[in-house]
Amino acid sequence: MTYTKKMLVVFLDLEGVLIPEIWEGLAKVTKIEELNLTTRDIADYDELMNIRLKICDQNNLTLKDIHNVVENIEPLDGAFEFLNWLRERNEVVILSDTYREFIRPFLPKLWYPTVLCHSLKLDENSRIEDYCIRIKDHKRLAVKVFNDLNFNTIAVGDSYNDINMLYEANHGILFRTTKKISNEYPNLPVFYEYEELRNFLERI
Repeated sequence: MTYTKKMLVVFLDLEGVLIPEIWEGLAKVTKIEELNLTTRDIADYDELMNIRLKICDQNNLTLKDIHNVVENIEPLDGAFEFLNWLRERNEVVILSDTYREFIRPFLPKLWYPTVLCHSLKLDENSRIEDYCIRIKDHKRLAVKVFNDLNFNTIAVGDSYNDINMLYEANHGILFRTTKKISNEYPNLPVFYEYEELRNFLERI
């Protein structure tokens, strides 16, 4: 026996959709301009992370420095209310290319959502030695598994590393993305405020 009515699962990116970009916060604190680069700027995630880790190594930045930034980050204005509204109505999974070690101090501010992300390899002084990807293209593959399980899927993201996830979902949505990205993917709906995103989701 199979279900005729599909349950709905909404997948959200974390940084840029619910919280500010962590690396941009670190750039502001350290005054290192190159740390402002994100997946909105560089499509190749490995290239981006190699740049970041090289900067951290050259400037002796550790996980403690990143935690000092994360502890002072608040959800984007309206994000907490939007997330709670969403969780009351359907299943919500956050798919992110961040690292569990990065976001641990922040999770209580969103009432401990389900976040599927990567992990870090640290030395005894909490310096970042390497990043450990869960699996290549994990966002898209996670959505694909839920599609195969007969769920109805919606995905919301803002960056190049979200595009595969958005196309894999039954409904893909760009939220607060750059003009460059929205022009490159004109068939994806774009929203900039939680209210208009919520109104669109209610119509699906």
